[in-house]
Amino acid sequence: MSTDRPRPRPERLTGEALAAALGARIGHRFLDAARLQRALTHASARGEAGSDYERFEFLGDRVLGLVIAEMLFQEYPQADEGELSRRLNALVNAETCAEIAEEIGLHEFVLAGRELKALTGRKRTNLRADVMEALIAAVFLDGGIDAARSLILPHWRPRAALVTAARRDAKTGLQEWAHQQNGSAPVYKIESRKGPDHDPEFTIVVRVDGFEPGHGTGRSKREAEQAAAAAMLMREGVWDGNGEER
Repeated sequence: MSTDRPRPRPERLTGEALAAALGARIGHRFLDAARLQRALTHASARGEAGSDYERFEFLGDRVLGLVIAEMLFQEYPQADEGELSRRLNALVNAETCAEIAEEIGLHEFVLAGRELKALTGRKRTNLRADVMEALIAAVFLDGGIDAARSLILPHWRPRAALVTAARRDAKTGLQEWAHQQNGSAPVYKIESRKGPDHDPEFTIVVRVDGFEPGHGTGRSKREAEQAAAAAMLMREGVWDGNGEER
């Protein structure tokens, strides 16, 4: 998770220097620096004879799903298959992976072409999520499933405890409900942003034509939007207090 201490920003580290710097940040000693470098190399920087992180992303996605499914199965013994699936989907989606990549500062280590540094919005989210999965694969190949758990659980377990993880996706639910009411779509707007860059707090307001707005806060825009959508759904009686449809 994020800390209050500023971190040095690496400048395109490679090889053993890359492995040492990233390993110190995540608490893993990499045995194969060349493999880690491949796992953090985007296609725009791989060169004609090189390779990029796409194969690692494929494996990391499966390792992440297994570790999270195992954790949920063990820690939520009363949850049925539907709840476990909702929690799993919320924890392994691109937004969550990108948020954790941001916490780690993983984007600082990615080897990519200049054009990717200016990415914003969904493209940046997807890039960071992909590299997070690639890193998981590199750690798994380097140290096995126990090493992968040591990377994954400290970041994903706190999110599993959030009540919202068990709900249906609130923004999707609100969009479906709003369309049923009057054919409109919810509109989200940042109401405030406070706190330091490494630990911000966003407040979002969501409006649906004909209804009072809903408000939500979170450590990212996505989290705050989900909270605002959930607040409106519960206030309007669409969801109960546990985030389930009535």
